[in-house]
Amino acid sequence: MIIRAMEKKDLTQTSQVHKLAFVRQHHSLQWLERTFSAFPRTLCYVSERDGKIEGYIIWSQKSGFRPEAVLELEQIAVLPDRQGKGIGEDLIFLSLPLVKQQLAEQNSVLKHIMVTTRADNHAQKLYRKTLGVEVETTIKDLYSADEVLMVARHVSVPSHLQVNV
Repeated sequence: MIIRAMEKKDLTQTSQVHKLAFVRQHHSLQWLERTFSAFPRTLCYVSERDGKIEGYIIWSQKSGFRPEAVLELEQIAVLPDRQGKGIGEDLIFLSLPLVKQQLAEQNSVLKHIMVTTRADNHAQKLYRKTLGVEVETTIKDLYSADEVLMVARHVSVPSHLQVNV
C-alpha cells in the first residue's frame, strides 16, 4: 500500500469509495472534482494497493493561508470491505508529513487540527488515537444527526513521520 497525493486520474475510483462510504451523500464524482480543484486550500491523498484506490483523506486549511495553519480533517473514507485493516490510521499518519511539507512550501506550520463527525461515529476512537483530538462541543442535528467538533491543539507531527523539507 502507498499513500500519495490524489491525482485527477484518481477521481473516478475515489468517487466510488465516497459513494460506498457515504450513502446519504449524492453526486460523489462532482463533489470530489470540486474538492480536488481547491488545491492548495484542500489537500487530498489516496491509499492505493495494486493500482486500486482503497481509501482517501481530505485535509482543508481553515480561515485563509496563515503562518500557523489550522487544518480540518474534512473527510476520510475506506472501501467497506477494506475497513478495519489499519488503512484509515495509515491515511492519517502517512499523509500528515505530506501535509506538513505542503505547509512548509507556503511558509506555514501546523498549529491545530479539527474534526467534525457524527456524535455516534465509532471513528472518534481513530481520531483520538492518531491525532489526539478531544470533543470540544456537540452541534445538535447538523446534518443527519448530532455532530461533535473535535480539536487537537498545538499539533506536532511525530519525528519518525516528519518529511525533511
